[in-house]
Amino acid sequence: MFATRPLGSTGFTVPPLCIGTSAIGGIPRIYGYDVDQDQAVRTLRAVFDGPIRFIDTSNSYGGGESEKRIGAALREIGGLPDDFLLSTKVDPDNTLPVLDFSGRRVRESLAESMGRLGLDHLPLVHLHDPERITFEEATAPGGPVEALRELKAEGLIGHLGVAGGPIDMLRRFVDLGVFEVVITHNRFTLLDRSAGPLLDHCRQAGVAVVNGAPFGGGILVKGPESAPRYAYRTASDTVRERVTAMQRVCAEAAVPLAAAALQFSLREPRITSTIVGITKPERLAETVDLATLDIPADVWSELDTLALPEEMWLR
Repeated sequence: MFATRPLGSTGFTVPPLCIGTSAIGGIPRIYGYDVDQDQAVRTLRAVFDGPIRFIDTSNSYGGGESEKRIGAALREIGGLPDDFLLSTKVDPDNTLPVLDFSGRRVRESLAESMGRLGLDHLPLVHLHDPERITFEEATAPGGPVEALRELKAEGLIGHLGVAGGPIDMLRRFVDLGVFEVVITHNRFTLLDRSAGPLLDHCRQAGVAVVNGAPFGGGILVKGPESAPRYAYRTASDTVRERVTAMQRVCAEAAVPLAAAALQFSLREPRITSTIVGITKPERLAETVDLATLDIPADVWSELDTLALPEEMWLR
């Protein structure tokens, strides 16, 4: 259904959509709703049987519940399909008085993920939110970057990525020449364009970009009345006003706001794939419909005028 494209220098080809599994781990404090085990596994079975052959998770999603549920679904279907790319992320231990994101912790995180997923080799693993420590700590001897390089050399990891927020920080990690994929989130949406310099930087370096949170946490699907948070925080009055105006533009053209939000990322040639979370089996077909709906050119022109002013971008 979807033409695939190369994922940077990894040798993988992926579709323009990637299934995100943060909410499927059950994180009501962020998403405002819970997802039980049965619903999660039913959804994941549909994903592994569906047209989008790329899924992303993390050691930390739902305290490990996302990976556990993916592992349960994989056991039911007899293992990871050969044509399916699964990526996960290593995370620090934040239960201690001082956050531990050492090289030792990275090894522990990877072992936990392998156990939950039931896999003895992971094709793509990301360093997750390294802004929780300094760049110098991340790249120091014995730190997480060194550990990831060692795990790759040992054959436990196929390829390395980095996933985080601050744009300038991600550009520094790209410059290390270690990472083949970058995940950015909430910084290339209908509202915010701050990832632009990162997209250019990655293109020049031959690094693939995967764009997360194209819906800004839900406000660009449901609107500010039903989803009053943007990028994990309460939406400002300006954000609410801009999204309400975007809803009006889309309604007049009979286009779902969610379709415009998703396709804003999909139509960007510097982005290889876009992460979309789903928590119900029927959402898979709905996502495909949003991705393929025809949107008139004048709608894009009007929506562009409603993006946040540059001083309000997340950076």
